[in-house]
Amino acid sequence: MLRNSESGFGTVTIVLHWTIALLILGLMLIGFVMRRTEIDPALQFSLYQWHKSFGFTAFGLALLRTIWWLAERTPPPVPGLRPLEHAAARETHRMLIILGLLTPLAGWAVASASTLNIPSFYFDILVIPHLPLPQSESSEAFWAFAHALLAYVMLALVAIHAAAALYHQFVRGDAVLIRMLRSGLRSSNAGAADDGRETHEAVAGRK
Repeated sequence: MLRNSESGFGTVTIVLHWTIALLILGLMLIGFVMRRTEIDPALQFSLYQWHKSFGFTAFGLALLRTIWWLAERTPPPVPGLRPLEHAAARETHRMLIILGLLTPLAGWAVASASTLNIPSFYFDILVIPHLPLPQSESSEAFWAFAHALLAYVMLALVAIHAAAALYHQFVRGDAVLIRMLRSGLRSSNAGAADDGRETHEAVAGRK
């Protein structure tokens, strides 16, 4: 099932969710390593280019995910989820979608505002043009701070999001995590409703 339904998430949503999540974690790791001053300059340059390439990929997928989220239906919450929990999950999801766009945009701004004026090679296939921003040390410092701040906020939200999913899976025992792993997973309430409807139809058919 490619699209979302009333019973669960579709394959497109699930693939985008986990691909972007892996990209975010990978970008965080590369970001920490590439800023270490003791590493080889050639390796550092390569890491910066890899970071930018994966960052542009994450931005493109985040943009696609945003369009998909706006166009697609959202499955109802799993049975037993409290209204406050549902609201918190919804707002966290919205914040992650926004940060998924703003964080790579800020990174793009860092490269664009840098006085070094180093081109952004996208996997050595093409050059991504700079944004029309003034190149100065103050502008680069501002966007570098914004990029780092947004990245840390997103990392914190990802950690909270993951912890909540694990809590629901192993403590509450509901399908919050499972339905983001399996396309078209039906909730227990939906299954019960279908079973009741089928039973009713079977009884009616005998009359």
